[in-house]
Amino acid sequence: MSIKVSPSILAADFGNIERECNLIDKSGADWFHLDVMDGIFVPNISFGMPVVKAIRKMTSKPLDVHLMITEPERYIEKFIELGSDIISFHLEATNKLEENISLIKSNNVKVGIAINPDTPIDSLIDIINKIDLVCLMGVFPGFAGQKFIKNTFDRLKELKKLIIDNDSKALIEVDGGVKADNYMELRSLGADVLVAGSYIFNSEDYDLVIKKLKE
Repeated sequence: MSIKVSPSILAADFGNIERECNLIDKSGADWFHLDVMDGIFVPNISFGMPVVKAIRKMTSKPLDVHLMITEPERYIEKFIELGSDIISFHLEATNKLEENISLIKSNNVKVGIAINPDTPIDSLIDIINKIDLVCLMGVFPGFAGQKFIKNTFDRLKELKKLIIDNDSKALIEVDGGVKADNYMELRSLGADVLVAGSYIFNSEDYDLVIKKLKE
């Protein structure tokens, strides 16, 4: 399977957001990765529904919405209404794991579970066959441009084994710190989707970097 690239719009220039989104829309990117942060689950506040709604109008590419919010069940339906194609929420942020998975799936939206760098991989074992995606964090969520945590490689190997052993179809998305010096190894260890923010948006040519991540 070819690798998918999901540029993290949080790293874009929000003063020129329409231009930025048009560049990503015309590029070889597969998805738009939208980080929604509430200032509670993570120490930062990013953007919310109006921005997701606006970006939905700018592209027909899938919106890969990553909810870094406490009790995501309060807002899941709203993000479905706004046209999200994939909704990932954090295992650590809710005690309504199964209900949230069912709610998202019943609306024909793909469901992802995001896990922080210190959450054991085997905490996914009961749900690995019920979800479409695991968003494996390569940094602690909350801020763009952080340094990649090295033991993500071992976690990726462990997650790939869990998926294979359970005959799961879940894709592995690696989010955080993806750049020139690690993306090839992430791919070789079984990543299916690479989320890249600063690496793409700090470059001169977004499409060139996206092509590089995919080739």
